[in-house]
Amino acid sequence: MWSYIPELLATPVPRYTSYPTAADFGPLEDGTIERAVAETEGDVSLYLHIPFCEQICYYCGCNTGASGKRARVEHYLDALHQEIATVGSLLPPSARVRRIAFGGGSPNAILTGEFLALVDALHAHMPLAAPEWSIELDPRSLTAEWSHVLGAVGVTRASMGVQTFAAHCQKAIGREQSLTMICRSVDWLRSAGVTSLNFDLMYGLPHQSEADLEDSLEMTRKLGADRIAVFGYAHVPHLVPRQTMIPENALPGAAARFIMASEAHRILTGAGYDAIGFDHFALPQDSMARAVRNGTLRRNFQGFTDDQAEALIGLGSTAISGFAGLLAQNEKHTGRYRQLSGEGRLSASHGIVRSAEDRRRGEVIEALLCRGEAAVPADLLAGAAERLAPFTAAGLAALSGDRLAILPGGLPYARVIAALFDSYRALTPRRFSSAI
Repeated sequence: MWSYIPELLATPVPRYTSYPTAADFGPLEDGTIERAVAETEGDVSLYLHIPFCEQICYYCGCNTGASGKRARVEHYLDALHQEIATVGSLLPPSARVRRIAFGGGSPNAILTGEFLALVDALHAHMPLAAPEWSIELDPRSLTAEWSHVLGAVGVTRASMGVQTFAAHCQKAIGREQSLTMICRSVDWLRSAGVTSLNFDLMYGLPHQSEADLEDSLEMTRKLGADRIAVFGYAHVPHLVPRQTMIPENALPGAAARFIMASEAHRILTGAGYDAIGFDHFALPQDSMARAVRNGTLRRNFQGFTDDQAEALIGLGSTAISGFAGLLAQNEKHTGRYRQLSGEGRLSASHGIVRSAEDRRRGEVIEALLCRGEAAVPADLLAGAAERLAPFTAAGLAALSGDRLAILPGGLPYARVIAALFDSYRALTPRRFSSAI
């Protein structure tokens, strides 16, 4: 379905969950994050980072650690409670929290009572306005008790990290979970009131074949996932040491990865899912698919989203906050994060103040990734013209006046095309994951 042109995919590029990207962050002046929170008005979304898992998978590049050390978990949650109180005290009365997401790691690696305590703290300190609740879950540590708690809280959106149903691939990535376990988890979540259920799947895994991927896609469809994300595994052991457990010679090559991505798109769109970019899919009635149809799809640190809030406040170590004029990341070192939070201070001292030029380029990049086309200012087009030419010549993109469109065959090249308008890449070269 798609044409494989390896030279146009050769340069690793960011996923663009923000612009500028986290790779371009630097020190922030003291008080920057506090001022941003205090000036936040209107709808607000919250993200709470739980950096723990019961079992650590070999492939995972997330900031997470084993939850078995109870003292470490408890000290972290104490700091998170304090941060919730601090942020709540800074938010003005005009702010309204409309969405709350728990991610990680695996939020269900903590105790259900600890999760409920966080929910109570949010109710006590934050200006909640009938928010939507969502959570990322590890099916290996999901229990019936968790399903009851999620139902009581009112969680309606959940995402399960399934990755693959192929047993030999699961073993190779350190994530073994039976079909029975996944089916049971789906039943629990549906009974708890989850109406939008996402499955995270991966291609490019060790020993994975096209048939393995097709089987996983078919099983996911049969289990009724409302949304499906099909990510390419990023093998970067120089950045993620635990990935050294995965033998590089067992990984599919670039051409095989391309075919897998293409087949996933063909299979899922053929099964009635709407494409969200080239690697996300949603049933037509899901709010994400509706956002695509009405042109309101956005991209933030949680990926593609139908969330229209201008402010996303990240809570927890490494969590990133996004405001119109600021991107800021919390302290990565959990000890330092706990210390600052315990003192009633916010720890986001790393980030970037977004200039007018950043916002202008960011709008183009977001439009290309979310809507497949963008009105590009003349000076940006002129600056990218030479590098854009191979994509238009290959029929991957089309230019009409100031309007640049990514054509259907150009979907897997979308991030590479968007990167042509990224002014930071020439200044801060570094290794990103492959574009597909």
